[in-house]
Amino acid sequence: GLLGGSFCWRFNLPELAARRTVYAVDMAGLGLSDAPPHTDCSMQAQAMRLGSFIHDLRLGPVDIVASSWGGAVALFLAANSAHVRSLTLAAPVNPWSAFGRERIASFSGRLAGFLLPRFLPFSRRFQRPYLERMYGDPKRIPPGTLEGYAELITRRGRGHNLVSILRGWQNDIDGLRAAIPRVKAPTLLIWGSQDLAVDPASAEALQRALPGSELAVMPGVGHLPFEESPAKFNRLVLEFLAKTN
Repeated sequence: GLLGGSFCWRFNLPELAARRTVYAVDMAGLGLSDAPPHTDCSMQAQAMRLGSFIHDLRLGPVDIVASSWGGAVALFLAANSAHVRSLTLAAPVNPWSAFGRERIASFSGRLAGFLLPRFLPFSRRFQRPYLERMYGDPKRIPPGTLEGYAELITRRGRGHNLVSILRGWQNDIDGLRAAIPRVKAPTLLIWGSQDLAVDPASAEALQRALPGSELAVMPGVGHLPFEESPAKFNRLVLEFLAKTN
């Protein structure tokens, strides 16, 4: 997801890796993967990089599990690659969710491009309220979560990478409209009913646009179901993979 990384999947990787070969990929400019300030970190550019990674390591066909912004990257990848066998997407960014659209537009301007790289390294005091907003119940935030995300968000150069993502956002959303009908891989959509980042109401529209896809809604859960309710999330993923391959 946006400003996330493999750290986000710390409660999922052990159980999935007990049954599958798992690669936890930190995309360029995210997680622990640093990137120069002028790197194109848009969704479409990241999908091309991920496709090259899969091709170069001869991994395909692969089952992709992704979240939010990363879910949109996965949709672009599946639309343009025969290497994707299935998709499990937790609240993927999509054209039918208007949540945060104006805020993202405001952060894509020249002033934000100047301020964000200077603000992020000193943003720790503001991160707790944002993290709580990502959970259906903030009491379920595991110990060490805030510290783990803070390490990713305040990395050197992360502000420039974020600006690149935001400046390409609208173009990527427009591109998703054209890409989604080309996705043929079986897809499981997982949404928390209390998601305040990607509108749960957009789930059904996305499901209709992906014929044969499945939708699982997790009551009382927010934008990070794999963190907030990992046991149930893992079960949904493994049951879906058992059916599809």
